[in-house]
Amino acid sequence: MGDMTSCDGPELRGMFSAATRWLERSAQSINTLNVFPVPDGDTGTNMLLTMRAAMEEASSCPDGSAAAMATAMAKGSLMGARGNSGVILSQILRGLASGLDGKDSFSGHDLAAALVESTSYAYKGMSKPVEGTILTVIREAAAAAQKKSSSRNGDLMAVIEAIVDEARASVARTPTLLPVLRQAGVVDAGGQGLYVVFEGILRYLRGDLEEGEIAPVEAAAGTSQGTGGDATYGYCTEFLLQGKDLDQGAIREKLTTIGESVLAVGDESMIRVHLHTFDPGAALSYAASLGTLQQVKVENMDEQHRDYVVAQAESPSATISTIAVASGEGLTEAFYSIGATIVVPGGETMNPSVQEFLRAVESAPSCNVIILPNNPNILLAAGQVVALTQKNVEVVPATTIPQGIAALLVLDHEVDLEANADAMREALSTVCSGEVTTAVRSMDLAGLSIEKGQTIAFLDGRLVIAGGDMPQVVLKLLSMMGVEQGGLITIYYGADTASSEAEQLAESIQEKYPAQEVEVVAGGQPHYNYIVSVE
Repeated sequence: MGDMTSCDGPELRGMFSAATRWLERSAQSINTLNVFPVPDGDTGTNMLLTMRAAMEEASSCPDGSAAAMATAMAKGSLMGARGNSGVILSQILRGLASGLDGKDSFSGHDLAAALVESTSYAYKGMSKPVEGTILTVIREAAAAAQKKSSSRNGDLMAVIEAIVDEARASVARTPTLLPVLRQAGVVDAGGQGLYVVFEGILRYLRGDLEEGEIAPVEAAAGTSQGTGGDATYGYCTEFLLQGKDLDQGAIREKLTTIGESVLAVGDESMIRVHLHTFDPGAALSYAASLGTLQQVKVENMDEQHRDYVVAQAESPSATISTIAVASGEGLTEAFYSIGATIVVPGGETMNPSVQEFLRAVESAPSCNVIILPNNPNILLAAGQVVALTQKNVEVVPATTIPQGIAALLVLDHEVDLEANADAMREALSTVCSGEVTTAVRSMDLAGLSIEKGQTIAFLDGRLVIAGGDMPQVVLKLLSMMGVEQGGLITIYYGADTASSEAEQLAESIQEKYPAQEVEVVAGGQPHYNYIVSVE
């Protein structure tokens, strides 16, 4: 496009639509930039789903001013935001919309000024901003844009080239700012995602990248608000497809004819798929014709939704509703059994969007609602709901399943929302949480040398053990959790763990700690063989 002076609304949409396609190609590699070698790296997926939601809103925005288009993108991205990186990305788009407010078209000057707004929105969205993350990348890219726009009298192309160059350099510097990245030998995943978005915009302006169709997200599945009407949801179907020369685009196109909310990210040899469909068999048999399937999970969303409605009907007297996030049938059941009003399916690799939280809050039977995210990467999305609803919402920052359960157990319907939220926050510290899984890559981290395929364990989010067989690691983890003082040890075993193995483990724990009570629960959670809690 050569020298460009300005862009209007449809061109802005074209830029970001192309950027979304470009991000789609990198989503899987961004996922692997996980600091910990666990199979729950989902930054790329979260940013992609957030961008897709932004573009879906933009595609129904009539061609017109850049301001209207930016506002549509900001709205879509906020509702579709998943994971911390997705929420920050939505804040960046909000800042962009604020900076372009009232403008029919924008120049390089305008874009630079808008990105400064984006920076301030992104930083304000975090209670404790950390450098060496996506925040640093947006701040440094915005500063480079400002500098360039004043020297090249606002030529848009020159400004965007400066943004891309600075974002690339900024991402490369993230390990110098954040020791945990340096230790893990990776750059920041969220920063890399933002760089890819900017790079996609530049490629589009240079004519190297088509705008193209964006696969719709969250289309018909569950768009009905609350519990009104006979909304049908179908089956949430997920699997990992392994094969040779897999064509991600073709697979996604075929799956969009079978279902909604299609997500297919990966490379030629491995693609992770998620879709909502009334015919999971069709999706699975199509995929099975291309390679081998692993980690297949089919959940009936109508049933989950009915559980919502039944749970509410049974507790009309409750003055406070509670919303917990969990994945796995056993964990979901555990939350319902101790009084959760609604369990939103999600956790590692499937972080619920802001819209899913909003839907749960609106369909809760009372005006006072407490949300338990139970995962550090879900906290920000849950927090966005507070400003989007008329209801009174408190987010209790549980970052593990055991913390969420401990918090829910102190719920007292005789006292008000604030008192409950305070009591729940206090309860978080009464429980120790351990997680045991298998390393997906070799690396040195936290003073431990980790081999791919080794058993690794986390204590309250810190990596503490690498190596040893699964039962040994659990026992070693328990001794680090100060179990001698504890009263109750609970073992939640995952979807890939045999019940006999879990029962045997419980016996050896009971032998070692005869004074403690040991409970075994079939959690059914993905990725983590065991979640252990000590109260």
